[in-house]
Amino acid sequence: MNTEKSRTPIKDLPRNIWAVSLTSFFMDISSEMVINIIPLFLSNILGVKMNIIGLIEGVAESTASILKLFSGRLSDKLKARKWLAVAGYGLSALAKPFFYFANSWGWVAGVRWADRVGKGIRTGPRDALVADSIKPEQRGLAFGFHRAADTGGAMVGLLIALGLVWAAQSTELNLGMGTFRTVVLVSLIPAFLAVLSLAIGAKETKIEGAREAPKIAFKALGKRFVMFMLIVGLFDLGNSSDAFLVLRAQERGMSVTGILALLAVFNLVYTLISTPAGSLSDRIGREKMIIGGWVVYALVYLGFGLANTVWHIWVLYILYGFYYGLAYGTSKAMVADLVPVELRGTAYGTYNAVLGIIDLPASLIAGFLWQGAGNWNGFGPSAPFLFGAGAALIAAVLMAAWMRSEKKVL
Repeated sequence: MNTEKSRTPIKDLPRNIWAVSLTSFFMDISSEMVINIIPLFLSNILGVKMNIIGLIEGVAESTASILKLFSGRLSDKLKARKWLAVAGYGLSALAKPFFYFANSWGWVAGVRWADRVGKGIRTGPRDALVADSIKPEQRGLAFGFHRAADTGGAMVGLLIALGLVWAAQSTELNLGMGTFRTVVLVSLIPAFLAVLSLAIGAKETKIEGAREAPKIAFKALGKRFVMFMLIVGLFDLGNSSDAFLVLRAQERGMSVTGILALLAVFNLVYTLISTPAGSLSDRIGREKMIIGGWVVYALVYLGFGLANTVWHIWVLYILYGFYYGLAYGTSKAMVADLVPVELRGTAYGTYNAVLGIIDLPASLIAGFLWQGAGNWNGFGPSAPFLFGAGAALIAAVLMAAWMRSEKKVL
């Protein structure tokens, strides 16, 4: 890529980028207040084992996966993005109040899955709306800015949750039922603001091209997209739910308030890195940022496997924010680089669907490696993180080799 490309000031980004980013900001305030304490609720209050937590988290993402595929394809067929995204955000907002009444892991799973169905409906059309609203040479910046807003909301949500937990139970190691319900109630306000932000602030984009949406996404999206997905899929197999990172922090002796403070710092780092990393990927190439992010991830997960003290967890979570900032938004920008404009909804639906489907075995593997099942007690808390580090390192090597072969062909 040309390193001399001009930089676009953030204030000059199109209206849709701001509207989608504001929506993600509000929804992540709501989601991160609750989602990060759900594994603590399951473990501390309901006494659920790790393999069940892995099942809940894996199925939650996989439940959304098929919908991500079909909603993205539907947005291409209808040549419309906005209202599918609004519907998805609306469903997630309507699901959240039911966490208040949860008193069993089955109830938590049902609400969690309903929330993820909303995510499945909105993700492909929303990402395609971002890609449709920006010039190709500014795509990394747009996705980086969107990730920064999303993560900034997560940080604000965690700080609010931290304040609520601190007021209710200070430095207690385990989460209380009353504290959980208070957090759920407060989270409803930003959830509904998110829906309003997209419904009022975004405009539908005009999608050029008469090509019919493909019946089989992989076949029509091209060999380069398929190869990219195979490598990303290998990485994601070792990328289990972040619930296991939260539980690892508690297992190393961190209190609920300490965990929420830790997650807020992680999201601050993620927020600060995302926009400049996305902009840099416009100039030096997406693959370099992705490979760098995956190498950081491998080192972080190796560290989680070997961590002995709370301060180790602090350092590792800060580095984990660098991984997300470098690779997450950049990977989404690369999807748009690999497919035609009229198939972007299908491509984003396929991308998110495949990764969502892989989340199920990834989280199940993590749960079984940690605590086993039945009479088998697993390999212990370090095992899922060592597995994830190995998968990330192999994926980074394969990505570098693939990019080298692509340049030779060109």
